[in-house]
Amino acid sequence: MIGTSLHGLRIVLVEPSHPGNIGAAARAMKVMGLRHLVLVNPRFFPDPEATALASGAEDILESAQVCTNLDTALQGCHKVYGTSARDRRIQWPVGNAREAAGEILTDLITGDCALLFGRERTGLTNAEMDRCQVLVHIPTADEYHSLNLGQAVQVLAYELHMAALMALPAQDVPTEAVLEPPAPIEDMEGFYGHLQHVLRCSGFLQEIRATRMMRRLRRLFDRARPSQNEVNILRGILTEIERWASKVDRKDQDSL
Repeated sequence: MIGTSLHGLRIVLVEPSHPGNIGAAARAMKVMGLRHLVLVNPRFFPDPEATALASGAEDILESAQVCTNLDTALQGCHKVYGTSARDRRIQWPVGNAREAAGEILTDLITGDCALLFGRERTGLTNAEMDRCQVLVHIPTADEYHSLNLGQAVQVLAYELHMAALMALPAQDVPTEAVLEPPAPIEDMEGFYGHLQHVLRCSGFLQEIRATRMMRRLRRLFDRARPSQNEVNILRGILTEIERWASKVDRKDQDSL
């Protein structure tokens, strides 16, 4: 069933300011078989305007998960897609809506995924886009690029629905995905924080280039998609480096 194939996808709206857009997003989701709506710090919710614009998708609003931060919204996901129209100096993997829909459908075989939509006026921040492994854009006509939030959700929901319709009934699941699924987002964030701490302490990570360097390292590990066990190994290596550095410091102090 199509609904089952899309069951693990979260549509995450980050700090939506207009309740009508929340309702329109819920309606767009329901007609295309999407069920899981997550709201991060909505300005007005619940709200009569959201209910009115949902127009039959009130159940999506009633079951929507409301979070105070993005960490909670993404907990348990192994891959995050973020919508953005901005060019970047450091390139994320980028796909259009149709390409991304097919990739998302494949990734859902392994576990939960999230599709992020940013604020109506400013979109996703740099820090929020750092949390995404792939950026998604919706190609528009050259003379006018503006899509509101509800429209953007509708376009992506349609492409996801069509990808699910086109998928073969029995998809071949990669053996490695069955044996070792990618680590969830919260484990990767813990690893990135640990890595940044060790790199700072070692002197490698200078403040002037810290943000850009960590962004490059995120892209590297995003491509590798380590499993939870592999992340544990990496963190174990970092812990041993910390212990070794601590012993060296004590020896240096004793020799003074």
